Amino acid sequence: MSPLTIITRDSATGRVLEIIGDLDYATAPKLRKAVDDLTLTAGQLLVLDLAELDYCDSSGISALLSARSLAIEQGSGIALAAVPANMLRILGIVGLDQVFTIHPDTTTATNHGSVAS
Repeated sequence: MSPLTIITRDSATGRVLEIIGDLDYATAPKLRKAVDDLTLTAGQLLVLDLAELDYCDSSGISALLSARSLAIEQGSGIALAAVPANMLRILGIVGLDQVFTIHPDTTTATNHGSVAS
């Protein structure tokens, strides 16, 4: 089990959260708090960088959906970047690949230029 680390940084299009480690029942509240603590501006893009995500259970997916809801409430878009293959498969099975905009990496997401939701 890997502890969850969240690194927040700014990009030209908005905020980027690098999510590192395990996103599960025990750690999902940490992501929810990190997103709640963000100041998002209408028209910005929140990118969740999952390149170093080791594990994600249903609680983690729920936290990702909460982040999406909060971003949309604040007039921002949200995108997932560098989604690991195993998680991409799960997102596809449950249809969330149609809910989230998914980019191959953070650079592509932050250079995309348009707000996605």
